[in-house]
Amino acid sequence: MLRKTHLAVTVVMAAGVAAVGVNAVAGTTGGSVRLESVIRDVAGRDVGKLTVAPDAHNTSRVTVQVTGLPKGFHGFHIHAMGTCDPKAVDPATGKTTPFHTAGGHFDITGGSHAAHAGDLPSLLVNADGRGAASFTTDRFKVGHLTDQDGSAVIVHALPDNFANIPSRYARNGPDEMTLRTGDAGGRIACGVIK
Repeated sequence: MLRKTHLAVTVVMAAGVAAVGVNAVAGTTGGSVRLESVIRDVAGRDVGKLTVAPDAHNTSRVTVQVTGLPKGFHGFHIHAMGTCDPKAVDPATGKTTPFHTAGGHFDITGGSHAAHAGDLPSLLVNADGRGAASFTTDRFKVGHLTDQDGSAVIVHALPDNFANIPSRYARNGPDEMTLRTGDAGGRIACGVIK
């Protein structure tokens, strides 16, 4: 049985990101904590900031601002492991796969893409390399992101199709890659959330 969730998007003009360090700071909602992240690319450059904070109606607000990223839409997800190694090697292929250590998409209910708790709206980066987005989600609370193994924010190289490409899989259903990632491509940015 699938759990119905809602994702309210208020602004979508954001980005391909990179390695993100996170600091917990005192929040303004009921004494809760919000998470602030410095976003860095594979080379370690500071390219932006991410904030996750409690919001009204039992939701979490996700806000991101970036600069210096490739123009266009980028898949943007919370991943299951709080480890972001830009030189990680995928054990299945033996190839360097930046941020492979962040694992798959963060998920609470065992769904597939685009119903993972960590599936977020794609980020749009403008031609000048700048982007920003702010939205609320009821798919996770701030506390979910700080479990024992942590979690990470990943920005992908390509847009996320949210497993919505019927002409490709109408006969046999979505393939494995679509169900895992929405075909969003490689990981160009990763931010640890602790």
